[in-house]
Amino acid sequence: MATELFKNSTGYKRLDVYILMNIIQLETLVFCRRFLSLQNDPCGRQFDQMTQAARSGVKNLTEGSERQATSMQTTLKLIDVAKASLCELRDDYLTWLLDKNLPPWPQRSPEAQEVYAVRFDAANYGDDVNYDLARHIIAQRKRFAKWFGGGDGRLQSNAVDGNRQRSMIESNRGQSIATGSNRASTAIDSYREQSKAGAGIAFANAMLILIGRALHMLDRLLKQHGDEFVKEGGFSEHMTAARVEEKRRERRAVDEGAPPCPVCGGVMRVRHGKTGDFWGCTNYPACKGTRSIAPKGAKEGL
Repeated sequence: MATELFKNSTGYKRLDVYILMNIIQLETLVFCRRFLSLQNDPCGRQFDQMTQAARSGVKNLTEGSERQATSMQTTLKLIDVAKASLCELRDDYLTWLLDKNLPPWPQRSPEAQEVYAVRFDAANYGDDVNYDLARHIIAQRKRFAKWFGGGDGRLQSNAVDGNRQRSMIESNRGQSIATGSNRASTAIDSYREQSKAGAGIAFANAMLILIGRALHMLDRLLKQHGDEFVKEGGFSEHMTAARVEEKRRERRAVDEGAPPCPVCGGVMRVRHGKTGDFWGCTNYPACKGTRSIAPKGAKEGL
């Protein structure tokens, strides 16, 4: 059986963890655009840190998986870097909640369990992998529209909030005109802020759950690759095995026409000396019988 030198490195695009980490990156962009502003992130540092951590997670998984063809060690290191990036992102979402004196949802709470219950469809790609991959990510992303929106950053529940806001505007418009005060508009602005904050809390909590799920998947992927490395070895070992196998094949092809040893009658094999190749007894050093390798058509000599 021929040694497989290069392992397939494209199968990761079908993994749920890869799909999930793409969703985490996309929704982190949405979160930062919606809930970070000049008031709570005046220098834009938080925006950069969170979006870069989300990007680092999925891109290191990509790079590590692509390097699997030639370096399992690099694969393991980069997947570990992907984990570290997600841990950083997880802590950013946790800090955002703590800044509001809020703990995350308990794991057994109904809110958390609803997010945990969301599962992905199996990937089904044809020849156009990138196109099918993108469609698959978009479709799976929509499963979290209740918490994140439909890809445009607007939560489904915001439609109800918008109707309430319009009702408040209409009911208070007359009062505002009659009294000449800004109390109605102030109340509306306050309601909008509260609604936005509530959406952000649900968003951050759902993201914490998804990140936790991705970290668990990466742990299992690391273990899987580690077990494969122990069982099958790495690229350097595969190269050595392939080269040894080829040399044996060449030797078998040559040895099929090997003459008998003139001393002991044993099997002879091609040896390599300072003056060139020659036939040497396989019983060496017990037997030092040799024959010269004659050109094709000539007789072998002693």
